[in-house]
Amino acid sequence: MKRTALVVLFLLGTLGTLAPAAQTPDEYPVTVHVISSYYQDGVFGRPQRLDVLIDGKKFSLFGSTATALLALGDYKAKLVKDLHKTTYESYQEYELLFPDKKTRKFVIVRQIE
Repeated sequence: MKRTALVVLFLLGTLGTLAPAAQTPDEYPVTVHVISSYYQDGVFGRPQRLDVLIDGKKFSLFGSTATALLALGDYKAKLVKDLHKTTYESYQEYELLFPDKKTRKFVIVRQIE
């Protein structure tokens, strides 16, 4: 019985170290300021669109379908994809970190000068 208890404790300790660490704001160096939050075509349950400021530049982001609008304000983020097949094209994807440590990915779909 003692041996079984020790094996279980050992396995639990090992599994705990294999779990991914929780995201910290330090891992998200970019600040994304959300100016507006809306659904594509204005229909609830459609993909969510955000108008944002990133490093003083205006962009529109496209994200997965959400059940509620994202609140306006600042969010920590990190660039997770940054593809440039040519000098005049780009594909960028940001992951936003929310206060409850959940994340959601958004793709830049519009640049505004």
